[in-house]
Amino acid sequence: MNGAPKGDIYGDLAHWFPLLTQPEEYAEEAAFSLDLLREHVVGPLETLLELGAGGGNLVSHLPESIDLTLTDLSPAMLEVSRALIPRAEHLVGDMRTLRLGRTFDAVLIHDAICYMTTETDLRAAFATAFEHARPGGAGLFQPDYVRETFAPVTDHGGEDGPPQDNGRPGRALRYLEWVTDPDPADSTYRVDYAITTRGEDGSVEVRHDAHIEGLFGRERWLELLAEVGFEPLAVDDPWGRVVFVGVRPTG
Repeated sequence: MNGAPKGDIYGDLAHWFPLLTQPEEYAEEAAFSLDLLREHVVGPLETLLELGAGGGNLVSHLPESIDLTLTDLSPAMLEVSRALIPRAEHLVGDMRTLRLGRTFDAVLIHDAICYMTTETDLRAAFATAFEHARPGGAGLFQPDYVRETFAPVTDHGGEDGPPQDNGRPGRALRYLEWVTDPDPADSTYRVDYAITTRGEDGSVEVRHDAHIEGLFGRERWLELLAEVGFEPLAVDDPWGRVVFVGVRPTG
Protein backbone atom coordinates (compact mmCIF):
# COMPACT_ATOMS: atom_id res chain seq x y z
CA MET A 1 0.00 0.00 0.00
CA ASN A 2 2.91 2.36 0.61
CA GLY A 3 3.49 2.78 -3.13
CA ALA A 4 -0.02 4.07 -3.92
CA PRO A 5 -0.73 7.81 -3.98
CA LYS A 6 -2.74 9.10 -1.05
CA GLY A 7 -6.40 9.97 -1.44
CA ASP A 8 -9.11 11.24 0.87
CA ILE A 9 -12.59 9.76 0.48
CA TYR A 10 -14.08 12.82 2.21
CA GLY A 11 -11.87 15.40 0.49
CA ASP A 12 -10.31 15.21 -2.95
CA LEU A 13 -12.20 11.97 -3.73
CA ALA A 14 -15.57 13.18 -2.43
CA HIS A 15 -16.96 13.61 -5.94
CA TRP A 16 -16.45 9.85 -6.38
CA PHE A 17 -18.43 9.01 -3.23
CA PRO A 18 -21.71 8.12 -5.01
CA LEU A 19 -19.80 5.32 -6.78
CA LEU A 20 -18.19 4.11 -3.54
CA THR A 21 -21.46 3.52 -1.71
CA GLN A 22 -25.01 3.77 -3.05
CA PRO A 23 -27.99 5.25 -1.16
CA GLU A 24 -30.03 2.13 -1.99
CA GLU A 25 -27.75 0.09 0.28
CA TYR A 26 -29.03 2.01 3.31
CA ALA A 27 -32.80 1.56 2.92
CA GLU A 28 -33.19 -1.26 5.46
CA GLU A 29 -30.93 0.41 8.01
CA ALA A 30 -32.82 3.68 7.60
CA ALA A 31 -36.12 1.90 8.30
CA PHE A 32 -34.61 0.25 11.39
CA SER A 33 -33.23 3.60 12.61
CA LEU A 34 -36.54 5.35 12.08
CA ASP A 35 -38.40 2.66 14.03
CA LEU A 36 -35.92 3.00 16.92
CA LEU A 37 -36.33 6.75 17.05
CA ARG A 38 -40.11 6.57 16.87
CA GLU A 39 -40.06 4.06 19.72
CA HIS A 40 -37.97 6.24 22.01
CA VAL A 41 -38.74 9.88 21.13
CA VAL A 42 -41.39 11.21 23.50
CA GLY A 43 -43.93 13.09 21.39
CA PRO A 44 -43.67 13.97 17.70
CA LEU A 45 -40.71 13.14 15.46
CA GLU A 46 -40.70 16.09 13.06
CA THR A 47 -37.11 17.40 13.15
CA LEU A 48 -33.78 15.58 12.98
CA LEU A 49 -30.18 16.73 13.22
CA GLU A 50 -27.47 14.48 11.81
CA LEU A 51 -23.90 15.04 12.96
CA GLY A 52 -21.26 13.76 10.54
CA ALA A 53 -23.82 13.29 7.78
CA GLY A 54 -21.31 12.60 5.01
CA GLY A 55 -23.06 11.94 1.70
CA GLY A 56 -26.51 11.69 3.31
CA ASN A 57 -27.15 8.12 2.19
CA LEU A 58 -29.02 6.91 5.27
CA VAL A 59 -31.25 9.91 5.92
CA SER A 60 -32.15 10.16 2.23
CA HIS A 61 -34.66 7.39 3.00
CA LEU A 62 -36.41 9.23 5.83
CA PRO A 63 -39.89 10.59 5.07
CA GLU A 64 -40.27 14.18 3.88
CA SER A 65 -42.41 14.85 6.94
CA ILE A 66 -39.15 15.03 8.94
CA ASP A 67 -37.22 18.27 8.55
CA LEU A 68 -33.52 17.46 8.19
CA THR A 69 -30.50 19.48 9.28
CA LEU A 70 -27.28 17.77 8.16
CA THR A 71 -23.82 18.75 9.36
CA ASP A 72 -20.33 17.55 8.48
CA LEU A 73 -16.72 18.69 8.73
CA SER A 74 -16.26 18.30 4.95
CA PRO A 75 -17.80 20.92 2.63
CA ALA A 76 -17.14 18.55 -0.27
CA MET A 77 -19.22 15.80 1.33
CA LEU A 78 -22.02 18.25 2.07
CA GLU A 79 -22.11 19.06 -1.63
CA VAL A 80 -22.63 15.36 -2.34
CA SER A 81 -25.41 15.25 0.24
CA ARG A 82 -27.00 18.43 -1.06
CA ALA A 83 -27.27 16.90 -4.53
CA LEU A 84 -28.96 13.83 -3.04
CA ILE A 85 -31.24 15.62 -0.52
CA PRO A 86 -31.79 19.19 -1.72
CA ARG A 87 -34.65 19.72 0.74
CA ALA A 88 -32.32 19.37 3.76
CA GLU A 89 -30.43 22.17 5.50
CA HIS A 90 -26.68 21.59 5.19
CA LEU A 91 -24.13 23.13 7.57
CA VAL A 92 -20.39 22.70 8.08
CA GLY A 93 -19.64 21.75 11.67
CA ASP A 94 -17.59 19.55 14.02
CA MET A 95 -19.70 17.10 16.04
CA ARG A 96 -17.49 17.71 19.07
CA THR A 97 -18.04 21.46 19.25
CA LEU A 98 -21.10 22.39 17.17
CA ARG A 99 -23.70 24.51 18.92
CA LEU A 100 -26.62 25.68 16.77
CA GLY A 101 -28.65 27.25 19.57
CA ARG A 102 -31.75 25.17 18.82
CA THR A 103 -33.05 21.72 19.59
CA PHE A 104 -34.48 18.83 17.59
CA ASP A 105 -36.75 15.86 18.18
CA ALA A 106 -33.92 13.49 17.25
CA VAL A 107 -30.15 13.63 16.82
CA LEU A 108 -28.39 11.00 14.72
CA ILE A 109 -24.73 10.10 14.49
CA HIS A 110 -24.35 7.21 12.08
CA ASP A 111 -20.96 5.57 11.42
CA ALA A 112 -19.15 8.94 11.57
CA ILE A 113 -19.10 8.37 15.34
CA CYS A 114 -16.28 5.89 14.59
CA TYR A 115 -13.94 8.85 14.02
CA MET A 116 -14.06 9.67 17.73
CA THR A 117 -10.82 7.92 18.72
CA THR A 118 -10.57 8.98 22.39
CA GLU A 119 -13.06 8.91 25.23
CA THR A 120 -12.73 12.70 25.41
CA ASP A 121 -13.83 13.10 21.80
CA LEU A 122 -16.60 10.51 22.13
CA ARG A 123 -18.00 12.24 25.19
CA ALA A 124 -17.82 15.61 23.43
CA ALA A 125 -19.88 14.24 20.53
CA PHE A 126 -22.43 12.87 23.00
CA ALA A 127 -22.57 16.28 24.71
CA THR A 128 -23.26 17.96 21.36
CA ALA A 129 -26.08 15.51 20.70
CA PHE A 130 -27.52 16.09 24.18
CA GLU A 131 -27.42 19.88 23.79
CA HIS A 132 -29.38 19.62 20.52
CA ALA A 133 -32.00 17.13 21.71
CA ARG A 134 -35.14 18.64 23.17
CA PRO A 135 -36.51 17.24 26.45
CA GLY A 136 -38.05 13.93 25.45
CA GLY A 137 -35.94 13.84 22.31
CA ALA A 138 -33.56 11.01 21.52
CA GLY A 139 -30.08 10.51 20.17
CA LEU A 140 -29.17 7.49 18.04
CA PHE A 141 -25.51 6.45 17.72
CA GLN A 142 -24.49 3.72 15.27
CA PRO A 143 -20.83 2.63 15.42
CA ASP A 144 -19.53 -0.10 13.15
CA TYR A 145 -18.01 -1.86 16.16
CA VAL A 146 -17.77 -1.90 19.90
CA ARG A 147 -14.84 -3.67 21.51
CA GLU A 148 -16.88 -6.83 22.07
CA THR A 149 -17.98 -7.16 18.43
CA PHE A 150 -14.75 -6.21 16.65
CA ALA A 151 -13.17 -8.72 14.28
CA PRO A 152 -10.71 -8.12 11.41
CA VAL A 153 -12.45 -8.24 8.06
CA THR A 154 -11.93 -7.51 4.37
CA ASP A 155 -14.49 -6.19 1.91
CA HIS A 156 -14.78 -4.88 -1.62
CA GLY A 157 -17.25 -2.96 -3.72
CA GLY A 158 -17.86 0.02 -5.97
CA GLU A 159 -20.09 0.94 -8.87
CA ASP A 160 -20.12 1.99 -12.52
CA GLY A 161 -21.61 5.37 -13.24
CA PRO A 162 -24.05 5.99 -16.11
CA PRO A 163 -22.67 5.95 -19.67
CA GLN A 164 -21.73 9.20 -21.34
CA ASP A 165 -24.03 10.86 -23.88
CA ASN A 166 -21.85 9.53 -26.69
CA GLY A 167 -22.42 5.96 -25.49
CA ARG A 168 -18.93 5.51 -24.09
CA PRO A 169 -18.52 4.15 -20.53
CA GLY A 170 -18.85 6.69 -17.76
CA ARG A 171 -16.86 6.94 -14.57
CA ALA A 172 -16.34 3.85 -12.43
CA LEU A 173 -14.86 3.02 -9.03
CA ARG A 174 -13.80 -0.15 -7.25
CA TYR A 175 -12.33 -0.54 -3.78
CA LEU A 176 -10.70 -3.10 -1.50
CA GLU A 177 -11.02 -2.62 2.25
CA TRP A 178 -8.99 -4.03 5.14
CA VAL A 179 -10.13 -3.61 8.75
CA THR A 180 -7.45 -4.44 11.32
CA ASP A 181 -6.54 -3.73 14.94
CA PRO A 182 -2.74 -3.26 15.05
CA ASP A 183 -2.72 -2.68 18.83
CA PRO A 184 -5.54 -4.34 20.78
CA ALA A 185 -4.39 -2.50 23.92
CA ASP A 186 -5.39 0.94 22.62
CA SER A 187 -8.77 2.50 21.75
CA THR A 188 -8.45 2.48 17.95
CA TYR A 189 -8.50 0.25 14.91
CA ARG A 190 -7.46 0.88 11.32
CA VAL A 191 -9.32 0.80 8.01
CA ASP A 192 -7.30 0.84 4.77
CA TYR A 193 -8.81 1.33 1.32
CA ALA A 194 -7.25 0.69 -2.06
CA ILE A 195 -9.39 2.73 -4.44
CA THR A 196 -9.25 2.37 -8.23
CA THR A 197 -11.04 4.98 -10.33
CA ARG A 198 -11.65 5.14 -14.07
CA GLY A 199 -12.42 8.56 -15.51
CA GLU A 200 -14.64 9.34 -18.48
CA ASP A 201 -11.48 9.60 -20.61
CA GLY A 202 -10.57 6.02 -19.65
CA SER A 203 -7.70 7.01 -17.38
CA VAL A 204 -7.23 4.75 -14.35
CA GLU A 205 -5.77 5.78 -10.99
CA VAL A 206 -5.12 3.82 -7.81
CA ARG A 207 -5.07 5.53 -4.43
CA HIS A 208 -4.63 4.51 -0.79
CA ASP A 209 -6.79 6.01 1.97
CA ALA A 210 -6.21 5.10 5.64
CA HIS A 211 -8.63 5.78 8.51
CA ILE A 212 -8.04 5.48 12.26
CA GLU A 213 -11.30 4.82 14.11
CA GLY A 214 -12.35 4.49 17.74
CA LEU A 215 -13.05 1.27 19.61
CA PHE A 216 -14.66 1.26 23.06
CA GLY A 217 -16.48 -1.27 25.19
CA ARG A 218 -20.26 -1.44 25.27
CA GLU A 219 -20.47 -0.48 28.94
CA ARG A 220 -18.18 2.51 28.44
CA TRP A 221 -20.49 3.81 25.71
CA LEU A 222 -23.41 3.60 28.12
CA GLU A 223 -21.44 5.28 30.92
CA LEU A 224 -20.38 8.22 28.73
CA LEU A 225 -23.91 8.72 27.41
CA ALA A 226 -25.20 8.80 30.99
CA GLU A 227 -22.47 11.24 32.03
CA VAL A 228 -23.70 13.89 29.57
CA GLY A 229 -27.32 13.47 30.71
CA PHE A 230 -28.91 10.86 28.44
CA GLU A 231 -30.92 7.89 29.66
CA PRO A 232 -29.04 5.30 27.55
CA LEU A 233 -29.64 1.81 26.28
CA ALA A 234 -27.83 -0.54 23.92
CA VAL A 235 -29.64 -2.34 21.10
CA ASP A 236 -28.43 -5.25 18.99
CA ASP A 237 -29.25 -4.42 15.37
CA PRO A 238 -30.09 -6.96 12.63
CA TRP A 239 -26.55 -6.79 11.19
CA GLY A 240 -24.68 -7.96 14.27
CA ARG A 241 -23.79 -4.50 15.55
CA VAL A 242 -24.52 -2.74 18.82
CA VAL A 243 -26.17 0.67 18.51
CA PHE A 244 -27.05 3.10 21.26
CA VAL A 245 -30.10 5.20 22.04
CA GLY A 246 -30.08 8.05 24.51
CA VAL A 247 -33.27 9.81 25.64
CA ARG A 248 -33.08 13.30 27.09
CA PRO A 249 -35.22 13.35 30.23
CA THR A 250 -38.32 15.51 30.20
CA GLY A 251 -37.93 16.60 33.80
